[in-house]
Amino acid sequence: MAGPLTMPPAAPSRIAVIGGGPGGLYAAALLKRLDPAREVTVWERNAPTDTFGFGVVLSDETLGGIRDADPVVYEALSRDLVRWDDIDVVHRGHRTRSTGHGFAALGRRRLLEILHARCTELGVRLRFRTEAPPAETLAADHDLVIAADGVHSRTREAHADHFGPRITTHRCRYIWLAADFAFDAFRFETAETEHGVMQLHAYPYEAGASTVIVEMREEVWRAAGFPELDEAESTARCAKIFAEALGGRELRANNSAWTAFRTVVNTHWSYGTTVLIGDAAHTAHFSIGSGTKLAVEDALALARAIGGHPTLPEALAAYEAERRPVVASTQRAAAASLHWFEELAGRVDRPPHRFAFDLLTRSRRVTHANLRLRDPAFTAAVEADFGCPPGTPPMFTPFRLGGLTLRNRIVVSPMDLYVAEDGFPGDFHLVHLGSRALGGAGLVMTEMVCVSPGGRITPGCTGLWTDGQADAWRRITAFVHEQAPGTALGVQLGHSGRKGSTRRMWEGIDQPLPEGNWPLVAASPLPYRPGVNQTPRALDRAGLAAVREEFTAAARRAARSGFDLLELHCAHGYLLSGFLSPLTNHRTDAYGGDLDGRLRYPLEVFDAVREAWPADRPMTVRVSATDWAEGGTSAEDAVVIARAFADHGADAIDVSTGQVVPEETPAYGRSYQTPYADRIRNELGVPVIAVGAISSWDDVNSLLLAGRADLCALARPHLYDPHWTLHAAAEQDYRGPAAPWPAPYRAGSRRPPTGRS
Repeated sequence: MAGPLTMPPAAPSRIAVIGGGPGGLYAAALLKRLDPAREVTVWERNAPTDTFGFGVVLSDETLGGIRDADPVVYEALSRDLVRWDDIDVVHRGHRTRSTGHGFAALGRRRLLEILHARCTELGVRLRFRTEAPPAETLAADHDLVIAADGVHSRTREAHADHFGPRITTHRCRYIWLAADFAFDAFRFETAETEHGVMQLHAYPYEAGASTVIVEMREEVWRAAGFPELDEAESTARCAKIFAEALGGRELRANNSAWTAFRTVVNTHWSYGTTVLIGDAAHTAHFSIGSGTKLAVEDALALARAIGGHPTLPEALAAYEAERRPVVASTQRAAAASLHWFEELAGRVDRPPHRFAFDLLTRSRRVTHANLRLRDPAFTAAVEADFGCPPGTPPMFTPFRLGGLTLRNRIVVSPMDLYVAEDGFPGDFHLVHLGSRALGGAGLVMTEMVCVSPGGRITPGCTGLWTDGQADAWRRITAFVHEQAPGTALGVQLGHSGRKGSTRRMWEGIDQPLPEGNWPLVAASPLPYRPGVNQTPRALDRAGLAAVREEFTAAARRAARSGFDLLELHCAHGYLLSGFLSPLTNHRTDAYGGDLDGRLRYPLEVFDAVREAWPADRPMTVRVSATDWAEGGTSAEDAVVIARAFADHGADAIDVSTGQVVPEETPAYGRSYQTPYADRIRNELGVPVIAVGAISSWDDVNSLLLAGRADLCALARPHLYDPHWTLHAAAEQDYRGPAAPWPAPYRAGSRRPPTGRS
């Protein structure tokens, strides 16, 4: 963000800014400072003293960018900033304080005064109480139009066909208020009322005032009668609910209204000579304090782009290219935080330290390692409550799953290799699974092992439909148990359903074989990709019974092969998953229809496999907790599905998502699937395995300590580094029994020196 601002040869000379909020004002000031001869006009429909909300939070990173771009504004801000380091989490009468966080805030009105003064000093024309002409009108006689007209942007809506806005309204209502005293920390507090859970977010923004936001689910808001209250009555009711936090003081409103947060995403941020910044372009939930920060950073980036490129189209393209990844990352963090508060009612039973840790790490930007640096005492208390022995990271604590005790919480996730011959695992499988077992993971899973030749995904899939295949698997389990004692080896049993008879992944994922295709079966006669994949035959009663017997026979062979754990694959659009999803199950018999009907056959298979599998060995189920597609399995459905399998004896639920239909639109990002595991774990009280872009040991420790998962499964990190778990232990200075180095490898248990620095 740092760097001098300069003017290119062909910079815009007449600039119109729609909206006099912090982003619009700061963009105007920077662009005028960049070229004093430039004409810059800001239209703001409100009076200069009008403002909504109370305090704004700015990060050190944002302040550093302001300092480098305009020291005058930075110095003025610095004189008024309120700084603090602590966060208080108050829940069920228990206050947990964490320190070392570093916040800076000031009043929104004071921020606007500073920017008004700077704009006036530089010669920016400020037109208050004046509705801006439409952007297309301004564009006729201005070189650049900056639309900083907020979340309800008229500019964006007028040209929605080009900007491509996608607006999501969320499930909580909130109201911005103020208290006439300064909290000594950022305060989060819960109130468990007769109507449901409510939460308070509060922080100081000047010596004698604090912002106070009260938030709750829509249904709680309605049950509590807030829709019938006016502003004064709502304000008084909120003060009463959080009287202890406020010390009995009143709250103050300022055009305060109950609002449902809207996430704004745009396909494009510029159109001709018009560009969106701030909330007009994107929004991020207030719980990560990012609205004003993003708008100011947009202004900085836009000014820098205009100062560094010879033409406006190049500058606007550079602005968007720079800001999009940053904004996308912030919106992912904000979405995780927003979701955490939406689901707060499912978290209130956690003990105080775990509740506080969960809250602090909710956006995934603050992690276990980060908190250990910021506040070692708080983190040590969380670890002690979790049961970590001294010097033991959470990931290296044991976990009991049925009759099996895993020495640590790391699972090598199932990864299809597609290198088998006639279903037989070979040397590649021995090396692949053996090396990961030697690498320290508590549980190593096979790829999906198919229960029949017709249940394969590709010709390279492994199987357990013959005794010879079982003998080949025994060779691998024997190696693991003899050479990596303490490592458990699990088998994942599955049937491809309508996603079978395809090429190996690197030859064309989900593409049919050029020759030698075999017939497919599924819940319903629906091809995976119409016109590409073949149409499967819907299983009739005899077919259902035959496939169920294939699963039980494979389970018996798996037991004789020496596997320690069995997982039933009911995810990713394969056969059993195809019964669960309404998008792939259109049956009208007892095995279709509502969710109870769609669950019937997978549960019958589970029961048969559970009976065939030794009682003292655990059995898990992998599910897709959402189809990422309209009309598909929802998060609520996933809870019902998980409960059904747990009631039938599943020892844990392996919570994945998607891959059910090709038209899915996943919300990819770091640990993006873990909220589904979190919900199932804490709503049902069943152990869960979390998967999905978990890539660092810090993420693993954070998920475990927060109570979002019991085990963490990682795939790609183990492809990159078969000894990922041992290296995680070395990097955390852990040398205990949960991560023993094989005797021949002990000389390599320390990171090799890389030279002097």
